[in-house]
Amino acid sequence: MKSALAVLLIAILPCFPHHASAGFGDKDLVFSEAEVQAAIDKNGSLERRVGSVLTITLREPPRVRLGIPEGRAGITARMDIAFLGNPPIPVQVQGHAGIRYDDQAKAFFLENPVAEAVESVALRREFEPQVRRAVSQLIAAYFRDRPVYVLRENGSAQESTARWLLRSVRIETGRVVATLSPF
Repeated sequence: MKSALAVLLIAILPCFPHHASAGFGDKDLVFSEAEVQAAIDKNGSLERRVGSVLTITLREPPRVRLGIPEGRAGITARMDIAFLGNPPIPVQVQGHAGIRYDDQAKAFFLENPVAEAVESVALRREFEPQVRRAVSQLIAAYFRDRPVYVLRENGSAQESTARWLLRSVRIETGRVVATLSPF
């Protein structure tokens, strides 16, 4: 009996890849930076009015670099900022976000995006903190209901399993790793 159990364990053990971050029986579902960027590219642009003084326009979908900074998603975007009837000022935005899984939507979203820097030769220094807050709000609104990856009903066996057994999710350089667990 013990030898039959040992043979069974030896036979099924290779089916469960494991490494330092995964427990026994855990399996990783990985999706790439290119897949995340493709989902973001489908979202298009966004315009938001902040009070009666400021309008911010995201001219094109933001660019995302997974794992830069470490454990986060780096975000860069080009926007136009217009103050009360003045012509728009082009700005370059750099920020970062985490990632979260929404079990209801069976999808992954960028979480808590924050603009770290707003750069423009035409933007006066005293307006930078206000613009940075407004840009952070725009980025948060942009990513709030736009998933970067959705687990498909008719997807791979891993995706089907992930729909029920997702244990954790993390950002690594160039990819997102969702760890699935049978327990």
